[in-house]
Amino acid sequence: MTLKLGVPSKGRLMEKTFDWFGTRGIALQRTGSEREYAGAVAGIENVALILLSAGEIPRELAAGRLHLGVTGTDLVQEKLALWEQLVEPLEELAFGQADLILAVPQAWQDVESLDDLDAVAAAFRAHHGHRLRIATKYHRLVRNFLRDAGVADYALVDSQGATEGTVKNETAEAIADITSSGETLRANHLKILSDGLILQSQATLWRSRTAPLEGPDRETLAELTRRLG
Repeated sequence: MTLKLGVPSKGRLMEKTFDWFGTRGIALQRTGSEREYAGAVAGIENVALILLSAGEIPRELAAGRLHLGVTGTDLVQEKLALWEQLVEPLEELAFGQADLILAVPQAWQDVESLDDLDAVAAAFRAHHGHRLRIATKYHRLVRNFLRDAGVADYALVDSQGATEGTVKNETAEAIADITSSGETLRANHLKILSDGLILQSQATLWRSRTAPLEGPDRETLAELTRRLG
């Protein structure tokens, strides 16, 4: 057996992950062409590098096909129900930071909190005949957050890209999305609710709780953990 490490396959997440491991004496690199998604590991024995999209890594960890993987907190908690039973965080990597937030139009001057949103949602349905729409790709996290806050009169609208533009395009009245600087929100005349922080996310090294670990793999994991700690 070989310990399988999943890493984002492209972009800044891949580059920063390679750098993070490199400063700890473990060299990760792509092999072959840019289209092959193949990789190699130097500096430690018995570890295979698997290049995947960040969104695929939670699923592979949960299924036990990866022993370790680097991906965002937001993706793990969104994609995996009962995620604590399937994976555990080993190290926060201090990059890829972003907040999952709930935002409404700046023109809604009387809506500053979740309580305000709850009141507006009820009035919206009474006036328009349908529920207030919130555009997001984080359905599980947003639904749980709003349930805990007591907000019920809304409908989630799936958005896989350009979520901030859905309000301007009149396909949603509010959004829940990842933001790092807030500039895109401001450019689209949106504001974050005062208590609208759903989750603080960053790139994290996760260990699968379901992947089988035989003797050599267990020893490799212990050595890797010692090196990275």
